[in-house]
Amino acid sequence: MKYYNLKNHQEKVDFKTATIKGQGKNKGLFFPESIPLFDVEFISKLHQYSNEEIAYRCMKDFVGNEIPVEILKEIIRETVNFEIPLKKINESIYILELFHGPTLAFKDIGARFMSRCLSYFLKDQDKKVTVLVATSGDTGGAVANGFYNLPGINVVILYPKNRVSPVQEKQLTALGKNIFALEVNGSFDDCQNLVKQAFSNQEINDSLLLTSANSINVARWLPQQIYYLLALKQWQQNEIESPVICVPSGNFGNICAGLLAHFRGLPAEHFIAACNANDIIPEYLKTQVLQPQKSVATLSNAMDVGDPSNFIRIMELFGHKFDALKNKISGYSVDDQKTMHTITEVFKKFGYILEPHSAVAFSSLEQYLDQHPNKKGFILGTAHPVKFPEAVEKATQIKIGLPESLNDLMKKEKKTVEINSDFEELRRFLLHKI
Repeated sequence: MKYYNLKNHQEKVDFKTATIKGQGKNKGLFFPESIPLFDVEFISKLHQYSNEEIAYRCMKDFVGNEIPVEILKEIIRETVNFEIPLKKINESIYILELFHGPTLAFKDIGARFMSRCLSYFLKDQDKKVTVLVATSGDTGGAVANGFYNLPGINVVILYPKNRVSPVQEKQLTALGKNIFALEVNGSFDDCQNLVKQAFSNQEINDSLLLTSANSINVARWLPQQIYYLLALKQWQQNEIESPVICVPSGNFGNICAGLLAHFRGLPAEHFIAACNANDIIPEYLKTQVLQPQKSVATLSNAMDVGDPSNFIRIMELFGHKFDALKNKISGYSVDDQKTMHTITEVFKKFGYILEPHSAVAFSSLEQYLDQHPNKKGFILGTAHPVKFPEAVEKATQIKIGLPESLNDLMKKEKKTVEINSDFEELRRFLLHKI
């Protein structure tokens, strides 16, 4: 499998190079040269396969012969070695709980897969690799956990000051060793822009072997297809019709992975991009005008993205044909007031505790199903409610217990370096502090 640069189709690389480089020339994202289809019988009989076998079949064509089969299977086993249940909330809406991994967020799947692939690729590398990543919430913790203490790899995580929850902050700042956290006076978009500048800076690239662990990296983005298949495996045991799939969307890597799986043969009636007040894509779907904006802070902070990087991949999937894209994807914007109301009402009516991101998704899917009453679907539960205790406890009037796995972490000291949204400060840190 080859991957081409979306900004320069002449630049083509293999999976190993795409994983190590992160992105191509001129900050272009890599995209698979061909889209391997799922076997029809495989899709119709998912219940006959283990989660590990489903995940392996999902990923093997994208990796090709870059990783030996047995090593890839071991990577897969370590990637999906926790529960990923599809639970029923009401008669028409289910939730895929993606928060049972080590950092209680959906990004554990992509981060674990990528960290193990990168570790394999770098085993004979003399030069240390620096994983540089911006996070709006959960990416940082998942990446920190996935790469913690791996030999030959340093991780530098940029996150917006006062815009992540206390649990999220501890997960990306308390580990130490090869994990470095930079607390940026700015927004997630500022963090992401600093990362992009670093990747295009010759001095930094001459000194460091840089790669990214954001969903711009194919090894982070592609394995997110896996849990759509695991959801379908469980869906098929309860429902006959194809599901409407609703995804809380910020940088759009998650929904893009789901759409890629759909193009490969995963049945889906429709996709919904559930957004908060950062409504760039819902507006695009109404007006056909893609206008990046300065992000605004919301309760669903991991979706506070004003210029979603992965949307270009979605456009590429649809051949840049707006009508085809609009027929398959709907976009909704849910404000904080509606988010809180949704958490309250779902808890009262169904006894299920949503956190802000899944509440945005629930509200969006509910609106869609009001207009399509014969359909059913599922939302992606992207994070554990304990990550957002203030909002959840206010909305439900109950105390959210801390999972046992977080007890030790929350007692650890926060280790960060505060910087301004100034590339010179990041440049000095990268060249002189790690």
